[in-house]
Amino acid sequence: MSASEAGHRIEQVETVYQGWGRMLLATLRTPDGSRITRQIEDHGDAVAVLPYDAERGTILLVRQSRPPLILRGEAAPLYEVLAGRIDPGEEAEATARREAVEECGLTLGAIDLVGHFFAMPAVSTERLSLYLAPYRLGDRTSAGGGLAHDHEDIEVVEMRLDDFCAMGMAALADMKTAILVLALRERLAAQAWPPSA
Repeated sequence: MSASEAGHRIEQVETVYQGWGRMLLATLRTPDGSRITRQIEDHGDAVAVLPYDAERGTILLVRQSRPPLILRGEAAPLYEVLAGRIDPGEEAEATARREAVEECGLTLGAIDLVGHFFAMPAVSTERLSLYLAPYRLGDRTSAGGGLAHDHEDIEVVEMRLDDFCAMGMAALADMKTAILVLALRERLAAQAWPPSA
């Protein structure tokens, strides 16, 4: 028996908005036979990667304006790991490498998959593939900053992992960043770094 047979079953999906992403309205049949509707946001899957330089004990993060946070009245940009949407036909690992170059001017060698996570399964189809990656100072070949035509205006932040963690839980307000920082700390504590090539 499939999950849809045991629980809710989608009977119809209507696209109510199409742009960078899609807003869908799904009609579902519940186990008791009721019909309900739910909004679903669909913009595809994404990746995030946290680069770590073991020699210097540094991580690379980014900060940029996020309209949803501005709408909420949040003044300061969050610290975030490098991230981006997977383009059609692109593999997740290739996206991680592309985003590292675009956002931080960083060429990655080995990258290590931490896992796949759903950021907001109640409303979004997005699945995040999260990676850790070793880097060295020489791997930064440009300033990064994002794509000018996308007006990303990304600030690249390099800091010691210990200094970032000393900022407390408030620094981990972005969930993908929190997961990757905690995964890195766990691997360092277990002396399971760097990842095998």
